[in-house]
Amino acid sequence: MGRKRRSASARRREARLKVFGIGVSVAVVLLVVFWHLVWVYVVVALAVAGVGASGWTLWRRDRTARREDRRWRERDAVAAGHRTLAEVDRMTGTEFEDFVAGLCRRDGCTQVERVGGAGDNGADIKGVLPDGRNMIVQCKRYAPGNAISAREIRDMMGALQHHRAQVAVFVTTSRFTRPAQNLCTEHGIWALHRDMLGLWNNGASLRSFPQVNGAGQGDRQHLARWKHTYGK
Repeated sequence: MGRKRRSASARRREARLKVFGIGVSVAVVLLVVFWHLVWVYVVVALAVAGVGASGWTLWRRDRTARREDRRWRERDAVAAGHRTLAEVDRMTGTEFEDFVAGLCRRDGCTQVERVGGAGDNGADIKGVLPDGRNMIVQCKRYAPGNAISAREIRDMMGALQHHRAQVAVFVTTSRFTRPAQNLCTEHGIWALHRDMLGLWNNGASLRSFPQVNGAGQGDRQHLARWKHTYGK
């Protein structure tokens, strides 16, 4: 049975090839016979096909060049210390603290050191601002749907007194609740929520954030979309 099936299949293939060969032969004969009538159309068709192929090739090359340029820019940004927020979200707590410390140094802060860990007394980073004031930084790498509570801001206020610092900076990958934001505004704590962190990472100076100090998290509709997206 197997041999019969294979031979039948072979016969069908041979028949299809014969039909194809006959069709090609007929087409060639007709083309030769009526060449004086169709040569213009053939030439135009070939020209259009050539232009189309050239255009397609140039488009593919342009797209490839753009893609490679984007990759180079991304690699250059990573080499320069920039990270996307998606990359920041994948960091460990220690990596996030090192990342924030690097941004502080970039903006001219001195004596920057990471002190986070057990017994840090509420300060993950300590340093000196360019104007000479001592600062402490608290870093919270939360999921975007979580929020910084007022209790965490009160803890930061205690850390400010404990370390005898003049400036407290709270940096998070999420957002601040309204009571937490109000506490930051009332007590002069620099509150950098997720959007501000993105701006800071993209080149905005740390010293520009006290002017807005936690604002910019959006209106009620913005927060409603946030809660709908992250369920918080």
